[in-house]
Amino acid sequence: MNAWPIVILVTTLAVISPGADFAMVTRTSLMQSRRAGLWVALGIGCGVLVHVGYTLLGLGVLLQQLPWLFTALKWAGAAYLVWLGISLWRGARSIQTDGEQGPPIAGNGDALGKAQRASGGSYFSLGFLTNALNPKTALFIISLFMQVAGPGVSLPTQLAYGLFIAAAHVLWFALVAYFFSAPVLQPRVQAIRPWVDRSLGCVLMGLGVLLIGTSAPQLL
Repeated sequence: MNAWPIVILVTTLAVISPGADFAMVTRTSLMQSRRAGLWVALGIGCGVLVHVGYTLLGLGVLLQQLPWLFTALKWAGAAYLVWLGISLWRGARSIQTDGEQGPPIAGNGDALGKAQRASGGSYFSLGFLTNALNPKTALFIISLFMQVAGPGVSLPTQLAYGLFIAAAHVLWFALVAYFFSAPVLQPRVQAIRPWVDRSLGCVLMGLGVLLIGTSAPQLL
């Protein structure tokens, strides 16, 4: 059976669904630059490959059979999102106070702005960790592979599925970065930047709390 139509359809629906990845690409593209948003998109794609990798190695079954392991991933992802949300709130307050313009999302406040713009590495890490620590992505990858990657499916085909899923994430979030980094949007958003950061901070903290209720994947 050709499972590609299922993989393409389910992946497309999953990728365009709003979540933490979308929030981070949107915020970075609006507040920093198109280049920064593209780095986050690339990091997200590599984060997807982490989930694909352990699923192909059979560790996805381990997550299913050891609920405490999935719970650990869930709490780590939730804590990371809440930390990012709090960082955005703190950064918004400092912007209102002294007008600093660096990104308040990498752990050391605005001081990392120049380093991030110079290398792109911090933006890549932001996207990578946001996705790699997201148990919802883990659920999606494991569930999809349980449906389409049975014993009769060759390893090259499974690898192709995984690469497609990662590429679809990069492509979609690259488009998001291009849209939200449009010159017509950035000046207007910069004028209300503290409120945008507070709003996205609330979204990230809310997503972190919602992750706590995520159920572990079940064997079919």
